[in-house]
Amino acid sequence: MAASVFDSPLYSRLFPSGEVGKLFTDSAEVRAMLLVEGALAKAQGALGVIPETAAAYIHRAAMEVQIDPAALAAPTGQNGVSVPGLVAAFRTAMEAPEHAQYAHWGATSQDIIDTGLMLRLRQMLSLQQDMLTDTVRALGQLAADHATTPMAARTYGQHATPTSFGATLAHWGAPLLDLLAELPALRQSCLWVSLSGAAGTSAALGPKAQETRAALARALNLHDPARSWHSDRGPILRLADWQTRLALALGKMAEDLLLLTQTGIAEVSLGAAGASSTMPQKQNPVLPSAMAASARQVAGLNATLQGAALHRLDRDGATWFTEWLTLPQICLATTATLIHAQSLSHSLKPIPAQMLAAMIDGQNLIHAEALSFVLAQNLPRPEAQAAIKSLCRQAGDTGADLAALAIQAYPDLDLAPVFDPAAQMGHAPTEARRFAAAAKAL
Repeated sequence: MAASVFDSPLYSRLFPSGEVGKLFTDSAEVRAMLLVEGALAKAQGALGVIPETAAAYIHRAAMEVQIDPAALAAPTGQNGVSVPGLVAAFRTAMEAPEHAQYAHWGATSQDIIDTGLMLRLRQMLSLQQDMLTDTVRALGQLAADHATTPMAARTYGQHATPTSFGATLAHWGAPLLDLLAELPALRQSCLWVSLSGAAGTSAALGPKAQETRAALARALNLHDPARSWHSDRGPILRLADWQTRLALALGKMAEDLLLLTQTGIAEVSLGAAGASSTMPQKQNPVLPSAMAASARQVAGLNATLQGAALHRLDRDGATWFTEWLTLPQICLATTATLIHAQSLSHSLKPIPAQMLAAMIDGQNLIHAEALSFVLAQNLPRPEAQAAIKSLCRQAGDTGADLAALAIQAYPDLDLAPVFDPAAQMGHAPTEARRFAAAAKAL
């Protein structure tokens, strides 16, 4: 087993990270940090903090220089952070000591690492937004097509009352719509520039420290928090929370699909299934299984990340390192869950005959609530409920169908609508169509 399934060629299709995976590589991290160094120099040159000629040279070099991440391993192991080795290698690669001396002017390692991280997380959110939007639209179309397709709603794993497959899709999709709606505010509250020097005081950045930070934010299209956030990990926590809620919302969909594809009572077709090495009859629900597993991983890692927010004083290496161990895995596992959900949203199909059979095979007990309300039109409500409970017990003891027992017990009542699933779905079709309309409007 690979140390991380997201770096494994063997497991790359089971736990795919797509384009997002490329953002969590050593080369992507180094490239992002160099972009920050170049943008910082350009901002400082424009403000007269460092010579403009040096600033221009550093900015251009940051886009052109190639630095091997492996060459930074020794200084990173010694210093605990990659930036001292990166800056040294960058200055050497520039081959212009008169300009190179101004690189990384007044900044600290955390400024460069955190800001570079935000550049990569911004790109990740854009990629995830595109996938999530496509997923919701596909689920919305399916909900519109099956707004009135009856199926059994379950509570505590048992038949409750009739609903529609479209409403079930709406229940999966509504949290995803909410998550999409949160993205503008999330970007505002998370995608921050960091520039406040060694201890958050900006002392080495000089009198134009605040102007420099604002200029750097504009240059990188990030937000200026107007303060140090070295030990305030709120931006990271908020982003991880969004990732976690996305993974869990998709994981709920996966868990439902695992139940709805059980042998003999399968009510949906996934469109793609896995094979067993020894059992030729098996069509395993591989994608929902991977989604549920990834969602569980995200939930567990997010708990660890929350604990990493307990930074001691102004900087804290141990908690910062914990972030590095957990945040990439949270993002990649969430992405893997989303990639599978997007695929399923286009291949998923209901099996209406099986959905209807599931209700009938349950001895029509799913209609007990509706039957009690019809009877309550002629009897006090408690008496009506007691009477129907008695019929349900009789059905359970004898294996008889509730519809047959009810018709026999109350021959003068019109019970046909009671046992018609299409007539007992309540507002489920409306809910399905409402979700479909919202998804289509994205």
